[in-house]
Amino acid sequence: MRDTLVLNASFEPLSTVTLNRAVVLVLQDKAVVEQAHPGLRVRAAAMELPVPRVIRLCRYVRVPFRRQAPWSRRGVLLRDQHRCAYCGRRASTVDHVTPRSRGGADSWLNTVASCAECNHRKADRTPEQAAMPLLRGPFVPSPAEAMLLSLRSGERSELPEWLAGVAPLGLGVA
Repeated sequence: MRDTLVLNASFEPLSTVTLNRAVVLVLQDKAVVEQAHPGLRVRAAAMELPVPRVIRLCRYVRVPFRRQAPWSRRGVLLRDQHRCAYCGRRASTVDHVTPRSRGGADSWLNTVASCAECNHRKADRTPEQAAMPLLRGPFVPSPAEAMLLSLRSGERSELPEWLAGVAPLGLGVA
């Protein structure tokens, strides 16, 4: 099951949490269920609760401004929609455009999703040296884009219908 979106008391998206954490927040009266999965319920001996898809915190949480989303392998795969930047097939690894052995960093602008075959074929070379041009270049997602991407659990999954209208352009989400 998908993670649950957590909204601030002002309805700003904050993060995603596991279903267990979402249920605990609701049971502790720290959050309320804004949207539930249709027809699904969490049952215990003395209570029943709809399975939360979106929860909203009861108290406002001040979040420090973050200029850039933190880099992660999972984030790169989600940003590139699990598609190899060299051949377009399903990607399962992350490749450094400038290899780490040549000073390349773990950063949004130096990493792309790659299938294992292309990653192995490119090896310790730049795309130009390996004659493997990038189909699309790497980019730095904003923190909001990174959160929208994290709401998608798999390669072909879509955003919930209530969020589809606010998806930023260029992310391939509809």
